[in-house]
Amino acid sequence: MNGEVIFCPKWHRAFWFLLFAVPCFLHAGEAEITCRSCQPGSKWRGKELLLKFHTSESATGFRGQVFGNSERRFGAASAETPRLSCAVGSAECARARVEYPETSLKRNTRDLRAKGELGQSEFTQMKVSNVSTSGQKKNGRVEGVRRRARRNSHGDKLGSPRSAQNQDRGEATGTVAGRRVTRSELRWSGEERRAAGPRQEELKLNSSTFALTGDSSHNQAMVHWSGQNSSVILMLTKLFDFNLNSVTESSLWRSTDYGATYQKLNDKVGAKTILSYLYVSPNNKRKIMLLTDPEVESSLLISSDEGATYQKYRLNFYILSLLFHPEQEDWILAYSHDQKLYSSVEFGRRWQLVHERVAPNRFYWSKMGLDKEPGLIHLETSITEGQALYVTCKLQNCTDANKGKPFPGYIDPNSLVVQDEYVFVQVSAGGRPIYYVSAKRDVFTPMKLPKYTLPKDLHVISTDENRVVAAVREWNQNETYNLYVSDTSGVYYTLALENVVSSMGPEGNVMVDLYEVAGIKGMFLANKRTDNQVKTYITYNRGRDWRLLQAPSKDLRGNSIHCVLPYCSLHLHLHVSANPYTSGNIASRDSAPGIIVASGSIGAELTTSNVSVFITSDAGNTWRQQIFDEEYAVLYLDQGGALVAIRHTPLPIRHLWLSFDEGRQWNKYSFTNTPLFVDGVLGEPGEETLIMTIFGHVSHRSEWQLVKIDFRSIFNRRCIEADYQTWHLHNQGEPCLMGVKRIYRKLKPTSRCVMGKTYSVTMTSAPCDCTEADFECDYGFERRTDGKCTPAFWFHPSSMSRSCTTGMTFLNSTGYRKVVSNNCTAGVSAEYTARRQQCPIQAPKGLHLVTSEGSLTAVLGTNVTFLVFLEEGDGARTSITLDFGDGHALTYSNVSSIEDGIKHIYKAVGIYRVTATGENSLGSETAMLYLHVTCQLEYIHLSAPFVAVRNKEVNLTAVLWPSQVGTVTYIWWIGNNTEQPVITLEGSVAYTFSREGINTVTVQVSAGNTILQDRKTIAVHEYFRSHLLAFSSNLDEHNPDIAEWRLDVSRVIKNSLIQATGVREDQLLVTVLPGLPTAAEFFLLPDKQITEGKPEKSSAHLDQLSELLLSALNQNLVQFTLRPGVQVTVYAAHLSAAPLVDTSENHSGSAMLMLLSVVVVGLAVFVIYKFKRKIPGLNVYAQMQNEKEQEMSPANPTVATPSSQQDLVHSLEILDTEFNSRPIGCMKPHVHVKFSTELPTYIV
Repeated sequence: MNGEVIFCPKWHRAFWFLLFAVPCFLHAGEAEITCRSCQPGSKWRGKELLLKFHTSESATGFRGQVFGNSERRFGAASAETPRLSCAVGSAECARARVEYPETSLKRNTRDLRAKGELGQSEFTQMKVSNVSTSGQKKNGRVEGVRRRARRNSHGDKLGSPRSAQNQDRGEATGTVAGRRVTRSELRWSGEERRAAGPRQEELKLNSSTFALTGDSSHNQAMVHWSGQNSSVILMLTKLFDFNLNSVTESSLWRSTDYGATYQKLNDKVGAKTILSYLYVSPNNKRKIMLLTDPEVESSLLISSDEGATYQKYRLNFYILSLLFHPEQEDWILAYSHDQKLYSSVEFGRRWQLVHERVAPNRFYWSKMGLDKEPGLIHLETSITEGQALYVTCKLQNCTDANKGKPFPGYIDPNSLVVQDEYVFVQVSAGGRPIYYVSAKRDVFTPMKLPKYTLPKDLHVISTDENRVVAAVREWNQNETYNLYVSDTSGVYYTLALENVVSSMGPEGNVMVDLYEVAGIKGMFLANKRTDNQVKTYITYNRGRDWRLLQAPSKDLRGNSIHCVLPYCSLHLHLHVSANPYTSGNIASRDSAPGIIVASGSIGAELTTSNVSVFITSDAGNTWRQQIFDEEYAVLYLDQGGALVAIRHTPLPIRHLWLSFDEGRQWNKYSFTNTPLFVDGVLGEPGEETLIMTIFGHVSHRSEWQLVKIDFRSIFNRRCIEADYQTWHLHNQGEPCLMGVKRIYRKLKPTSRCVMGKTYSVTMTSAPCDCTEADFECDYGFERRTDGKCTPAFWFHPSSMSRSCTTGMTFLNSTGYRKVVSNNCTAGVSAEYTARRQQCPIQAPKGLHLVTSEGSLTAVLGTNVTFLVFLEEGDGARTSITLDFGDGHALTYSNVSSIEDGIKHIYKAVGIYRVTATGENSLGSETAMLYLHVTCQLEYIHLSAPFVAVRNKEVNLTAVLWPSQVGTVTYIWWIGNNTEQPVITLEGSVAYTFSREGINTVTVQVSAGNTILQDRKTIAVHEYFRSHLLAFSSNLDEHNPDIAEWRLDVSRVIKNSLIQATGVREDQLLVTVLPGLPTAAEFFLLPDKQITEGKPEKSSAHLDQLSELLLSALNQNLVQFTLRPGVQVTVYAAHLSAAPLVDTSENHSGSAMLMLLSVVVVGLAVFVIYKFKRKIPGLNVYAQMQNEKEQEMSPANPTVATPSSQQDLVHSLEILDTEFNSRPIGCMKPHVHVKFSTELPTYIV
């Protein structure tokens, strides 16, 4: 047994007693889908302060227990997105991960108040738990009793598998199958109710006390009871510094006499060694592993003799979690802080790296009989932020050549769940998750829920007895889940119960109010919301039928209770307390079938007020009310032969209560002479549970006090056959449950004897004739109010699976299927059982074509995997032809030959119509998709003039690198219209500026996941003049053709022109054009002070300035020194490039020639653009989506907009930055935004 005691020191307060179950071995086995996992491990967080012990059970019953507890309540790991999640704590999730640090106990710091001051609210809820014992191991992890399903929901994301759930280091996923013992909050109404008879003298229990001297400052403890028939107990106490978030001191204690005395072992592990965690092999309890605090050193201490001696081994990584092999005692997987998975085949003495980038909690051991070899590891590896791969790997040789990829394609992160014979993954497509399942390691098939379920969230609750139970939050649900059960393949699901209540767990996990009763196969309790009221329902046949609980007929005083079904019934609390150290408020046990202790209320609905404790001895048919005036923890003892109640109070206690007749009478016993602040309780492993250790403190500054209680002294004899009676399991008088009549042997309530280790639950059964109640509705059928199963409106009963091959037979459903594990015979079996018929020849129907990633986009030059599914038809005789849309096609003879997918590489950008055709002699079926093959957009350039004429059309063009990237959307902000952008599919727009001034044009280009932006500033005037400039040839030798160089040279040319002509600076613009030979252009702007309102003067004035500049240029007066010895002369070119529209009254020949050249250039750009937009092989163009306007988040297009000509000149200088063309090619797409501000007027 393992446990941890944690103490938060607040010296002015007393201890708050936390009694919780402590068997800490976890077993491997079932998985749960959340579980984004179930409890993701965190590096060295003080999560041990939040330890919970969720342990799982075998398919035939739950044998592990927390203080004797073997009940299961299901939860799911939290899901940020719909994820495959496990039922945390359920048999699936619990067997996960690390054989984790032993049970955690916490020193109590609850406010110390007088008994009379305790608020009534503190007694409203009862918590029940069992004496903690080691659970039975399954699949490598030790089983516990109580099973909770939760989502990580990890995951997420289906519920997660217990075999894959790696809980936080503080989580009790340890090797000891234990359960936390939280206290039950039972209420006593008065002293007269504590015993049925007259008040007796105080009875005493045989006990001994041992103080852990020197550990008074330690506030945490981890305890391990070596195992059944062993007297060895190990206890690790620690001082956890909450400010440093680390352990600063530790002590290791060992007892060899059942806890009567302890020896300190610090000298054997190293006096200065600080220990942080304690692990035990689930297959060999003699093998102990201690982990040092990584803040000091990273080491392991290993013992093979139950902790008597240790050897230290250094580690080069930090262990976050461990996963022991279910059969090989020395095989361990370790998960590190940097997402690396290591393996050891020598019980931690040597480690080898298995794989990097492994998702937390998503690694699993292979299962014998299903996987090819015992050393196989199932794991999920991260590829990108939104993509992961499911791979299998050999333990000692995980190379690329030895890796397997059971699922063809990417899966959603944190969605892999390997649980028993099932594997679950999740793939999102079109905004919806698709859940896939593989049974017995066969091919993956989409899970088929009723057609319009449309799940928002899904968790795998259990996979017991070859069927899957899933909790689904449907599209119209917010706080409840519907329960679905599958057939043996795990593919087809039918509704079991609607609107099951859920709540948020202490770590943000979704907890589903479903409880599996231990010891009675097929019996569950669930809380269902009906008309805004929560009611408790019970089933005896795995969810086939549910009914309300009949309330007790009398209260404890003997007064009649008037409660008539269905208006009034008994309702039970099935949820776990928000306090992670308190256990649930319902308990049952395999060794005590039919006995259930729970808290609840009587009335029309479940309430949190007027809560009482109820006990049933006949599996829920009748209930007795127990009333306590204070909180008590109720524990099972001696395999259920006795019940122990320990007071839950902030005050020190020295008494407990015992009942030998299933809670009908209680006797008070003292377990110590000195009152003790109780911190926790640890029970002897095994089914007998006759020795308990109570942990506590005499005062809040004292050492740990360990009180060993031996209950064997209160039993005066061993039970004999006459002490037992037979008990017939029934449901309101109906003896045939799950197809059999079951008769149990139970201890008589009047017998006070010890059953001991030799006792085992004895059950005899006899089959019953099958009735309609033994069958549930098959997939596609729904139960009517008269109980008959009829086809749903969306279902076609005549449909057959593609596996039905001509010449073979198939099972034709009658609308019913036998409940899993139901053993009825004869009766109506022939009428309701599916009938075997010959497979007829059938045309293919229900052909589906998807990509393995569920995406409609692909990157040029990469492999695209297409998956083809056929719902109906003869798959063996149906050929499949896949036309990729690029002139290539492949044909396959049957469906089974393409189960791993079809791969193809596209060599050109475009939108391709991919068509799959299934055909046989009776017909054909076609499915298609349109695949966008894209290339990464690297750069864009906005081509626009520097100066434009008012009321004259201007062409704005966005040029892309590379030119062909796929479907592109352009968003334009032009001029002062910054609120309503223009969205086009063309890269060129024409625009007319109606006002003079400075205007900014911004364009964003959206291609795939990339958004790039460019911006230009345009000066708009009524008149302007411009002219091209040429240079002496020596300038070309020094032109690197980069933006910064052109900007600097433009400034030098402008200054030279001003010096040579005296033109005002605000009237002159100069720009050097990209390319060689080097060319430039100057612009002359009108002087508003001279020409305001006088167009004729503007034209004349600009002509004078133009003549002045040209004269200076023709006389070689404009020169500048580029560098010493390099003198550059500026000339006037023979042709002018502007204005684009001649503003003079008489069109000169040169202007017309320039206009013609501009038109030719424009046509060339248009042709190039159209060529860019052409899609190879198809004349398909993307359609504008309304959502595009909502999705765009443009940068503020008004930033840095010049307000004057002076500003324009400055803007041209600061905006002209480098824009280098790179080789055309495709990069892996990723979301980003780049800004390009290159400002050439023309592309040369």
